[in-house]
Amino acid sequence: MKLITAIVKPERLDDVTRAVTDAGARGMTVTEVRGFGQQYGHLAAAAPADPAVLMLPKLRVDVVVQDAAAGLVAEAIAKSVNTGAIGDGKIWVCPVDSVLRVRTGERDGAAA
Repeated sequence: MKLITAIVKPERLDDVTRAVTDAGARGMTVTEVRGFGQQYGHLAAAAPADPAVLMLPKLRVDVVVQDAAAGLVAEAIAKSVNTGAIGDGKIWVCPVDSVLRVRTGERDGAAA
């Protein structure tokens, strides 16, 4: 199994949700986060003096999928958020050792 984590612009959530479900994932978790990347707080050429300006609102989307679906889901997310502009986001994929569905006790593949 794989954990796909995507940092995206908040206004793209509907597109991401549609892309994830259309790609076959059965669930996702969304968390409001703040941060910065190469854009250093919007489109400023250099880092502003006030560090708070650097921290832009973003969403963190986490999806656990079977190994075979990871590439498809990650690409679907990327396609749904890509505008070609700085700040579109970042996606990474990590291995998941184990998953437990609390309600049923199902583990691993059955719980993903």
